[in-house]
Amino acid sequence: MRLAEQALVVGLARSGEAAALALARRGVRVVGVDRSEELDAGRLRQAGVEVVLGAEDPALVDGMDLLVKSPGVPREEPLVAAARERGTTIWSEVELGGRLLANPILGVTGTNGKTTTSELLGAMFAAAGRAVAVAGNVGRPLCGLDGVVPADAWIVCELSSFQLEDIDDFHPRVAVLLNLTADHLDRHGSLEDYRAAKLRIFENQGTDDAAVVPRGFGPVPGTARRIEFGADDELPAEPRIRGEHNRENAAAATAAARAAGLPDEAIARGLLDFEGVPHRLELVRELRGVRFVNDSKATNPEAAERALSAYPPGVRLILGGSRKGASYAALAHEAGRRGVARAYLVGESADEIADALAAEGVRFTYSGDLEQAVHDAFADAEAGDVVLLSPACASYDQFRDFEERGERFRELVGQL
Repeated sequence: MRLAEQALVVGLARSGEAAALALARRGVRVVGVDRSEELDAGRLRQAGVEVVLGAEDPALVDGMDLLVKSPGVPREEPLVAAARERGTTIWSEVELGGRLLANPILGVTGTNGKTTTSELLGAMFAAAGRAVAVAGNVGRPLCGLDGVVPADAWIVCELSSFQLEDIDDFHPRVAVLLNLTADHLDRHGSLEDYRAAKLRIFENQGTDDAAVVPRGFGPVPGTARRIEFGADDELPAEPRIRGEHNRENAAAATAAARAAGLPDEAIARGLLDFEGVPHRLELVRELRGVRFVNDSKATNPEAAERALSAYPPGVRLILGGSRKGASYAALAHEAGRRGVARAYLVGESADEIADALAAEGVRFTYSGDLEQAVHDAFADAEAGDVVLLSPACASYDQFRDFEERGERFRELVGQL
């Protein structure tokens, strides 16, 4: 497949690297650009990719047929803006991956629960003995499956709003929207724009496809067969993972798996066997009767609210991180309603969260950083308590990503 003569790939982390390598394999002249001057680009250079680090010269767009944008690159970035002005085709990495791969795709998006639902679906396909690969927003990029997966394998693809905002023909056979609440407003600018990006998952679907949405959700683009789900759906088996929000994820996965043709027996085995994903309600350790739970993937207030619903009153909650433009009022109300014993605040959002908690009468401690928060929480905890890292914020003020934050939490708890 000839996609372009010359392509510019902007952002060379996992997604960008996979896109650049896939294009280079097809004989496209590829120029890869990244802001970081310290990026290890050896693999790209060996593949014939021209690598430019630390520079954003708009002249790099000249002569390019195609610009492939990594998810972390905003649309206002100078090279992307220059490409738009010149009329250059702009694709997200998943748009490129969807064109490279002829496999049926089951796409999963939503504000919360994407990784859990995607991995649960992978377990269901595996239980049915069907070839499957899980890719997308977390883990292996979609382009990374090029030349790797068998032609008959289904691909379960986790999709963020950042990936969906620059699709063109991307077409999931089954598309799932789990939920939709305010998030990434620092990037999208408004809830309306964020919602529009999410709903693009449905726009290229036809009458032979399936659109899986929460019960009562409004109209979505495309002409796919509509399938609704809810947390109270009757399931082939009760999921092993805890919490009402995970039962909702299980209901969505069940509806999507049935739409993909999986039998209920395999769906039930997946529900019973799946233990969850790292950094999502992950029990790290129990020490002197105190349970430490890593929910670092809760990068918005709604995700932290869902985490609180999985535990009885008395949780000691570690909150805070970098700002994303969200309100903490509803989370503070939920923390009060569910009897949070104390919150331990870290990062640049600590003052905003403190104001919201104070308005609801929830006690809190300014810990400053994660290490101090772990020690403060453990010092206050008694046997039977849960110390829950569910930050409700992104991690970029103190960590590279939520994974590094969760791994540091594990280390700190292991040192207690």
